[in-house]
Amino acid sequence: MADPYYITTAIHYPNGKPHIGHAYEMIAADAIARFQRQMGRDVRLQTGTDEHGLKIAQTARTRDMTPRQLADEMSSYFSQMADELNISYDRFIRTVDADHYAASQAIWQAMAAKGDLYLDRYEGWYSVRDEAFYEEKELTEGEGGVKLSPQGTPVEWTAEETWFFRLSKYQQPLLELYEKQPDFIRPDRSRNEVVRFVEGGLVDLSISRTSFDWGVPVPDSPGHVMYVWVDALTNYLTGIGYPAMDGDLARYWPANLHLIGKDIVRFHAVYWPAFLMSAGADLPRQVFAHGFILNRGEKMSKSTGNVVDPLELARLYGVDALRYFLLREVNFGNDGSFSDEAIVTRANADLANSFGNLAQRTLAFIAKNLDGELPHAGRADPADAELEGAVGAEIRNFQRCFDGLDLSGGLEAWMRAVFACNQYIDVQAPWALRKSDPERMHAVLGTLVRAIHDLAICIWPVIPESAEKLLAQIDCKPADSLGPQWYDVKAASPFRLAPPTGVFPRLDLAA
Repeated sequence: MADPYYITTAIHYPNGKPHIGHAYEMIAADAIARFQRQMGRDVRLQTGTDEHGLKIAQTARTRDMTPRQLADEMSSYFSQMADELNISYDRFIRTVDADHYAASQAIWQAMAAKGDLYLDRYEGWYSVRDEAFYEEKELTEGEGGVKLSPQGTPVEWTAEETWFFRLSKYQQPLLELYEKQPDFIRPDRSRNEVVRFVEGGLVDLSISRTSFDWGVPVPDSPGHVMYVWVDALTNYLTGIGYPAMDGDLARYWPANLHLIGKDIVRFHAVYWPAFLMSAGADLPRQVFAHGFILNRGEKMSKSTGNVVDPLELARLYGVDALRYFLLREVNFGNDGSFSDEAIVTRANADLANSFGNLAQRTLAFIAKNLDGELPHAGRADPADAELEGAVGAEIRNFQRCFDGLDLSGGLEAWMRAVFACNQYIDVQAPWALRKSDPERMHAVLGTLVRAIHDLAICIWPVIPESAEKLLAQIDCKPADSLGPQWYDVKAASPFRLAPPTGVFPRLDLAA
């Protein structure tokens, strides 16, 4: 049985339509999931929407809708984005799902049975926009004396009867976790931030609300709904069958990777492991906090008018061009910037001019000059083995980088292999060999077709649709193994290569 691999995105809060940051997280998670499937693992990918909380309730009221009506509408935009961006999710979870209510109430009851919940009165600062509580020492003062959270969002003083979770009890267990498992939180920037926060002391956490009713009801406590982050985090268990301890839960938990934005690392690396410790559940293996995607170096906001619809970018430049750009251009874990010019420049340079041109001129030459018949062995030269060795080494570099979540590093390795192939074809010049040395021409073209095949399979997790189209032209699939074996079988078959169709068109800036 294949080794399981469970990866999740954060579930996205749908109080507005998706932005490029949501798309980036989904694309990165999908590329990692596809890569792990390619490595033979039994992968489960989960994404979805987080639909409870005061923010949704308030927005629904201003739009004269029920919270559920608003949640249904807004969640549909996120599921549409996942589908249009070719995200290979196994479940798109919604926190309004019936099984999620059951799972959230089950983890609540498990924490209560541990003695970690108690009823008291909460008075303190709360950010509706962040759906988060903050201590006085964390706040700053904005214009007009308005108090702001560490995220720059306004906070308001809240006072009500709530259930509390004994978070303070888990300060030392959490610090021991971070010390024993230094890779539990990545990258180091986020790990250091969390360690400093926990070392500064933890106070018990208010985890229910009575001032609104849009949430999961607290078991046996009429009038209380769960703090949105209790039920939101539980989604990772809901999707694999919790509280049933067999089936998918036994197979996929603990999760291998929670992929999240750096602004919600505290919830995933402090609150979530504490909840799980209390509930007697295993902890996820890793929380990875990626950076923000900036518009021409500036953070996007509605007030500045620089928010960009990711689906509009995908429709303008192509889904795969957008996927490739985001994973190639952004050093995973750091902030990154995009612009229309940057997308067009990167896609044209790497995909159209380099890999696409390599494949097009190689396959078109075979279709025209060899009647589509794959070249036979021909007369070998040390340059052939040198190229095959270089391509193989860079593909292994790609795999090592992706396994370690260095996505841009993996794509740099892939591009080095593409450059090596282009240098090889320019030096070997099969068009000149056609008359002067046909046997040598066959060896060169065969070497190139094998390299193109291996590079297309390698890049499939990032640009799946384009890679599949290219592989289909040589009657292959992404699931094929690397190496020469496939070629020998194909060359001995009746297969004939038709005149190829360009897979990577050159892009122009949108008017």
